Amino acid sequence: MHKAGQQLIILMVWLFALPTMALADKVEYDEGIEYQLVIPEQATVDSNKIEVLEIFWYGCPHCHRLEPLLEKWIKQQKDDVVFVRLPALLNPQWETFVRAYYTAQLLGVLDRIHRPLFDAIHIKKQNLNGEAALARFFAEFGVDKDLFHKTYNSFGVMTKVNQARQMTRRYGISGVPTMIVNGKYKTSARLTGGHRGMLKAVDYLVEMERKKKTR
Repeated sequence: MHKAGQQLIILMVWLFALPTMALADKVEYDEGIEYQLVIPEQATVDSNKIEVLEIFWYGCPHCHRLEPLLEKWIKQQKDDVVFVRLPALLNPQWETFVRAYYTAQLLGVLDRIHRPLFDAIHIKKQNLNGEAALARFFAEFGVDKDLFHKTYNSFGVMTKVNQARQMTRRYGISGVPTMIVNGKYKTSARLTGGHRGMLKAVDYLVEMERKKKTR
């Protein structure tokens, strides 16, 4: 290929990349463009702090790719920020993994199982979309299978599943991952050009809420 042709291709790639680059580096964000209002505003777990809520699903490859960036982001937050997760229930087929999340939470093993469950599904390509398969997976982390089944089918887990279904609906999301800031604002990679852009938008919204609290 001629040198002029190569230069033209490089220029075209650079021009197509500009919108995403601009979103990632943007310091001002606009309602209706990089973020949207949550209507009506939803309650948070601690009114004294700024809540950042991730709505996700274990079966979502985008959520899996976000996880390492999110883990790093969480460690960088100030004490006035509280991070919360909500497993999404956008359709009935997602319920199995929502139940898995709340089973792990009630059994006190969520911190140990959360990332490995993502990796088992998306890296190891394990089919864990079923109660029996999940029982075997949890057993790898020392959870007795009978205890798993009892908890997975418990009233406590099903209550949380129903709450997750309602909250997914209330936030008015159409996909995952979606980030909610202080029950007021929602943003996503689709709105911001990627996962890094989404987290930068979250930072902007957190700071906006922080300034409101100090007035």
